[in-house]
Amino acid sequence: MSEYANVIPSLFLDFMQMQTFAQAPTVFVAGDGTSLHAADGRSFMDGLSGVFTASLGQGNRAVIDAITRQLERLAFAPPLHGTNPAALELTAALLRVAPAGVAAVKLLSGGSEATEAAMKLARQYQVQAGQPRRYKIIGRYGGYHGATMGALSAGGGRERKSIYEPLGVGFLHVHPPLCYRCPFDQSYPGCGRTCVELIGRTIEAEDPDTVAAVIVEPISISSAGFVVPPPDYLPRLRAICDRLGVVLIFDEIITGFGRLGTMFASEYYGAAPDITCVGKGMSGGYAPLAAILIRDRIARAFYGEDADNVQFHHGHTYGGNPVAAAAGVAVLGELLSRDLVGNARRRGAQLRARLEEMAVRHSMIGDVRGAGLLQGVEFVRDRATRQRFPAAIRPGKVVERAARERGLLLRCGNDFAAFAPPLVVTEDEIDRMVTLLDESIAAAARELAAD
Repeated sequence: MSEYANVIPSLFLDFMQMQTFAQAPTVFVAGDGTSLHAADGRSFMDGLSGVFTASLGQGNRAVIDAITRQLERLAFAPPLHGTNPAALELTAALLRVAPAGVAAVKLLSGGSEATEAAMKLARQYQVQAGQPRRYKIIGRYGGYHGATMGALSAGGGRERKSIYEPLGVGFLHVHPPLCYRCPFDQSYPGCGRTCVELIGRTIEAEDPDTVAAVIVEPISISSAGFVVPPPDYLPRLRAICDRLGVVLIFDEIITGFGRLGTMFASEYYGAAPDITCVGKGMSGGYAPLAAILIRDRIARAFYGEDADNVQFHHGHTYGGNPVAAAAGVAVLGELLSRDLVGNARRRGAQLRARLEEMAVRHSMIGDVRGAGLLQGVEFVRDRATRQRFPAAIRPGKVVERAARERGLLLRCGNDFAAFAPPLVVTEDEIDRMVTLLDESIAAAARELAAD
């Protein structure tokens, strides 16, 4: 797209050095199903659902038609003065599929809005529940909850946040439940579950009367790593928060709406939070859409007379937008009517089996982990000792480059590669994606050996 050559460096893309990008830019111009097509003629298999978002793939007619019909009726409804039928229909649909005990919904536009809203809701809830000293938020090192300042404060990835410090007051962090590289040098299942018990001890050390909430991603995937907890981690965390009166927030921006082969990760792990943050796959990428799902015991604190002033003091211009809401209703309809959650479970099992088979042949794969259609591998220099590659080598980025050259888009950190294809992915497409990854890892191994 030569007509845009001069403007490309002026568009700041996410986490990207534009001076480098402009030398060989990728400009996506079309898509169909699980494929994306660039202006220069290249095509890619989308192994990442865009960014964990395009759960229905490209060109879904049911969603496109729903958006078109809504645009013809009402494009924007003023949120300070009322709501609209699409927002009400989406709320009703969400309540039908939400985790146990959910009684209220706040519609928003993106993941950072959702996590910010959840933490503000938790703090206001504690005030209105008679605990005004509870303001601290506990997150995890390596976690990622969005790019806004409050979300960065709760997150724990130094590569995203350190340049902006100092951040918000009252945010604490604990180590994540990474069994493959336990920060406490223990081994599951014979360990003492230090990763989760430490959260309880941290709350007690800080004084429970000062802690408002704990926020975690059920499965965490960011440049800081790919963290999949042991099966009893979240149930144990639920019990700790109940015992100490702390609000439990699940950031399910990535894991919600079928990604793990269940509608939500809370169902997969058997632990329901007080507040669930959702987004990304909620609209299939067809419109900016997110929400927080609020458990009944939390929601009750926000109902009263006008004079009580206990309403949620929070809002966004596009929250409950009728076009975005119409997209969300259509996406939920597709997920349910086409059993795409079941497809995620079946294709996820296929993907996991292929990755495990591939790991036998590639010595640089140290671990395979994940759930449903969120699966990945960790790269190591020595599988027997789990020794990492030197930090400057970044094997995941070498694999990512090789995969792009072969027409496959993945989520790769410095030491891992992860798949999260659209939930509509077929058996044949999974096989083709993994074959491309197989070739990419082989090419990366040759390059790293040559160095």
